[in-house]
Amino acid sequence: MDDLHRRDLVRNYLAELRRAIVDGVPVKGYFIRSFMDNYEWEDGYDQRFGVVHCDLKTQKRTPKLSARWYSCVMAANALV
Repeated sequence: MDDLHRRDLVRNYLAELRRAIVDGVPVKGYFIRSFMDNYEWEDGYDQRFGVVHCDLKTQKRTPKLSARWYSCVMAANALV
């Protein structure tokens, strides 16, 4: 699944986070807000926020483009 908007959002956020670290902000870690598509109180299952798609009928989990990209970022410990 192509979720380029999510990949771009996370990439931009990480770039700003790196800038904050260079400026002296003591960052201890970072994590993606929503790992997997899940129930949201306001939107139910209509909105998909996670980097892993969850088929609600089969419960099959499929990494989205953003998850595969973030895996490369973690492995390289750098923006790719």
